[in-house]
Amino acid sequence: MERDLTKGPIAKTLLAFAFPMMMGNLLQQFYNVADTFIVGQFLGADALAAVGSSYTLMTFLTSIILGLCMGSGAVFSLRYGAGETDLLKNRMILSFFMIGIVTVLLNIIVFLWLDPILWLMQVPREVLPLMKQYLQVIFAGITATFLYNYFASLLRAVGNSRVPLLFLGISTVLNIVLDLFFILKLGFGVEGAALATVIAQYFSGIGILLYTIRKCPGLRPSKKHFTGTKKQRQRSRSFLL
Repeated sequence: MERDLTKGPIAKTLLAFAFPMMMGNLLQQFYNVADTFIVGQFLGADALAAVGSSYTLMTFLTSIILGLCMGSGAVFSLRYGAGETDLLKNRMILSFFMIGIVTVLLNIIVFLWLDPILWLMQVPREVLPLMKQYLQVIFAGITATFLYNYFASLLRAVGNSRVPLLFLGISTVLNIVLDLFFILKLGFGVEGAALATVIAQYFSGIGILLYTIRKCPGLRPSKKHFTGTKKQRQRSRSFLL
């Protein structure tokens, strides 16, 4: 559902749009706190230290993706507000592939150079094996992080801030349930906590992707948007000149 933020009372419209975003930020913090609490409660101090230390690297890498998605969202909102639908869809495609390439590169860097990265972080020797196990699983979810944040930024750009919150809320609950199942029922340890997080992330990422495709037909690009219209190419050339 798209919303025109230029109509209606300013305060009411702004609060209706911003409140789900604020709740999403709080929910994201609860997501991490719940994960850490369960690991510390049932797996012990070393596992808690491994998961806690992993957040520094996770936050750094995911912040790159999050920043690119937020920047793309600003571009989307400008094109949508100007009524430039073809240009919006062209920018959607360009940003999707650009951020997707960055995501793949981050995955490659992490899996190839995880040991040097952990050495630079000066991770304590007793925590290192658990942290490595956790990160090797958790970074399989970088693609899901990209998908969720990209389409969340796209939906917010067209005035829909509720659906991203809905998928984040469901994935938070799913993560907690899977954490308890993998750790207590299956005894997977820190790898189970990471697997629960990855599954929950893919649920929100793929879920919001499918929602956007099915419920927002006006945002579906066509073949011509992969190269841009003649008018768009002329505009790009004049800008470069």
